Amino acid sequence: MKRIYTLLAAMLVLFACTSGKGEKNDSRSANGNPEEIRTGINIGERAPELVFKSPGGEKIALTSLRGKMVLIDFWASWCSPCRVENPNLVKSYKKYKDKEFVNGSGFTVYGVSLDKNRESWVAAIAQDGLVWESHVSDLKGWQSVAAAQYGVFGIPMNFLIDGDGIIVGKGLRGEYLDNRLKELLK
Repeated sequence: MKRIYTLLAAMLVLFACTSGKGEKNDSRSANGNPEEIRTGINIGERAPELVFKSPGGEKIALTSLRGKMVLIDFWASWCSPCRVENPNLVKSYKKYKDKEFVNGSGFTVYGVSLDKNRESWVAAIAQDGLVWESHVSDLKGWQSVAAAQYGVFGIPMNFLIDGDGIIVGKGLRGEYLDNRLKELLK
């Protein structure tokens, strides 16, 4: 029994010593090369690529927005908290869409809908005045590939990425989004 406790204590010490790596939210390689940044969903990592269809059926890649600050916004027409948050997104979009950031020129939203019904999705975009152009969905609801890829289990949820596609914020709603964008201005 004593050996088990000793073994468990040793494992805990080993875990504590290794779990602190990466706490600085900097996923650059040891030589600091930004091209070697890990892809993931944590701050400091490169956002995973997303390519989904717009309401009109065209495929829109997240990387097509490279060079801009982009908010990847997970939402749905049936989600009341999402719909309440949408006016804040519109306000931030209008305020920052033409601004220069430390690492990005302009701001936009890549809206990922967890809807299953195309008509409800399109109607919500119009009703809420979501004027940005990058609206996408696979119309699979909670079985959305994008939601699984980004570990989204509740909405609204978002990830703010810079012009290089690096995650610089997440879960930013209302004034928190506005404040983070303000911090990142040139």
